[in-house]
Amino acid sequence: MATDISTNFVLMVLSRFWLVIFISSLVFILVGISFNQQYSIDSVINGKQNDPILIGEKYLFQLPRALKDTLKKTPEGTLVFNLNEADADTTYQLTDGQVKIFSGVQKTDGLLPTAKSTILDIILPLLAYLAFFAGLMQLLIDSGAAEGLAKWLSPFFVQVFPSVPKNHPSISYMTLNFAANFLGLDSAATPFGLKAMESLQEINPDKDKASDAQIMFLCLHAAGLTLIPTSIIGYRAAEHATNPADVMLPCIITSFIGTIAALVIVGIRQRVNLLSGLLIAVVFSIIAAMLGLLFYIGSLDLMAKNHFTSNFSGVLLLGIILLTLGFAFWKEKRFKEKNTTVFDSFVVGAKNGMNTAVIIFPYVLGMLVAISVFRNSGMFELLSQGITWVFSQVGLSKEITDSLPVAMLRPFSSGGSRGFMLDAMRVYGPDSFTGRLSCIFQCSAETTFYVVAVYFGAIKVKNTRYTLSTMLLVDLVCVIAAILVASWFF
Repeated sequence: MATDISTNFVLMVLSRFWLVIFISSLVFILVGISFNQQYSIDSVINGKQNDPILIGEKYLFQLPRALKDTLKKTPEGTLVFNLNEADADTTYQLTDGQVKIFSGVQKTDGLLPTAKSTILDIILPLLAYLAFFAGLMQLLIDSGAAEGLAKWLSPFFVQVFPSVPKNHPSISYMTLNFAANFLGLDSAATPFGLKAMESLQEINPDKDKASDAQIMFLCLHAAGLTLIPTSIIGYRAAEHATNPADVMLPCIITSFIGTIAALVIVGIRQRVNLLSGLLIAVVFSIIAAMLGLLFYIGSLDLMAKNHFTSNFSGVLLLGIILLTLGFAFWKEKRFKEKNTTVFDSFVVGAKNGMNTAVIIFPYVLGMLVAISVFRNSGMFELLSQGITWVFSQVGLSKEITDSLPVAMLRPFSSGGSRGFMLDAMRVYGPDSFTGRLSCIFQCSAETTFYVVAVYFGAIKVKNTRYTLSTMLLVDLVCVIAAILVASWFF
């Protein structure tokens, strides 16, 4: 009884965070309107990313004579003053004797466009990815491949996930998720990860509370160990970096440090035997494989290196699909024994993937809308400037503080942090320390709040326990590691 009462009184961390940023942002907006710090709140509700922000309106006769005369002579009645070519500083728009004044651009979509884009730009593509890869996973299950993979990897996973029974199906799903992340296959990682969480939920004794295995899995997943940061290399190439792949090794080292940190932090909390001979052997084997591949990539010239890194992940993805279909064809008798066919099995899995996408939609919607209001209220900018100032006072160079907005926004929004990363490369240059560090921040962490909402939302777990705090701590470790690694390399 006492446990039930305490549970009712304790708000879950994610719920508390959601309420705090939503309510405080709305209060901040209303206070700003009351004290004339904000002219219009329409941008918060209906605005689109990169739209100019309305900061005031005046009658034409209220403007200085020089500005008034210039506006009258300007075609279409619009005059733009650009002090910063990357941002529209001030725009005067004349219409029927009234002048609207815009300054700056909106950092992200408003509340209603965010709600709309959540389903159009996130859920619908995610539904397609989930349907396809969930269909492939069903083939792995029905063909016996998942069972075989679980048996082969059980000795290692038993060390890290002692509560997971030997040969449990979740082992194969977790393996596929880690492999997809490792190879930069984001579209495949989420379906595998969701399937792993669903499988772990089957052996979770308390369905409303995250199990130790689920927490360990999600924290390792969030550390984002990546071998080929394909998207980062692509963005750097688009910004005309001298060597787009020069941040690859720092990204790998930083994400590896984050993964080890997650394993140690959660392992100590869950009393996992981290000094197991098998565990140590596997970790050093991964390090050796990474160094071997990096040595090979380092031996290539610039053109060959860019070609290899841009194709490596895609080839592996097609290889995984080919192996799955080939194994299913080879074990076709298993499907007949289950009164189904390979294609029907794929369809069943795809339907389950679509159902999962529908289940997680409300969780993603609630989180992204709150973050939209948080950013457009001005609170994030204020907080970012404050933290940047504090770090500058303790001796961090301006090159580092200029890249911190990427690190700060990464746990909240991948798209938002990506925008800051691109802005840093355009303002300071892709080959500058700030530009490179921003890229390392972007590729060495996960969108923490989105991941927690999606993965626990899919299995309807209400009490995430210490998952969020641990993931944020791992994010902090990645930020510190990124700064140290970047300083060492560049």
